[in-house]
Amino acid sequence: MDARITSLIERGALFVVNHSAGKDSQAMTIALRKIIPAAQLLVIHADLGEIEWDGNVDHIRATIGDLPLIVCRNENKTFLDMVEKRRMWPSAGQRQCTSDLKRDPINREIRRYLKANPQFNGLVVNCMGIRAAESAARSKQTPFRVNQGQSIAGREWYDWLPIFDLSTDEVFAQIAAAGQKPHPAYAAGMSRLSCVFCIMASKSDLRTAARLKPALYRRYVETERRIGHTFSMSRQPLEEVTGVYLPNPAQLSLF
Repeated sequence: MDARITSLIERGALFVVNHSAGKDSQAMTIALRKIIPAAQLLVIHADLGEIEWDGNVDHIRATIGDLPLIVCRNENKTFLDMVEKRRMWPSAGQRQCTSDLKRDPINREIRRYLKANPQFNGLVVNCMGIRAAESAARSKQTPFRVNQGQSIAGREWYDWLPIFDLSTDEVFAQIAAAGQKPHPAYAAGMSRLSCVFCIMASKSDLRTAARLKPALYRRYVETERRIGHTFSMSRQPLEEVTGVYLPNPAQLSLF
């Protein structure tokens, strides 16, 4: 283990586990429970409402044991509200879904928790289940760094990617070795678990999500038609990407 992490454990830092209910978050939690005292662990989930998979919070609760869990959300906007207001879907370069609906609410709760728990002396390690094998862009991230933007007002804040070097097979193996199962969406055919429909998702995952969540899929297609902007970064309409076509309202009016 990195000597910097050992030092932070010994100094009594709070280790925050960002948990999406996905396989990487689950494997990260398993790994951290082996090396971090339970009294120094806090799990936080950013609830995305209707656009996240059913049972996410239940799955998290069932797999973290007695660790404390905070469920937070952006109370001022939803994902689809944000899209309607901007008349655009997020993109790889403009991911308001991540910043506004995940990172900002989580950071807010970390600050509140530190203030309410002075025993941590403002010392925190924010842990995320990002892996190099996920994408070329993620492979370039720094696994451990000082978060200068949050290291203010008496806080000393670090960002850490504990499972950065694990492969996908190793992630699933770690979950199985702990006697756990991943979220049911994986068994249903999804390769990753974030939003039900993610701009970064593969065509296969988008097809599977359209099959598993038809009512939500309809809302995405209808929104895409209404704002005149394609959800997929391929710039193909969702219906072309998934092969799941919905009746056009204009066509329905003919019958």
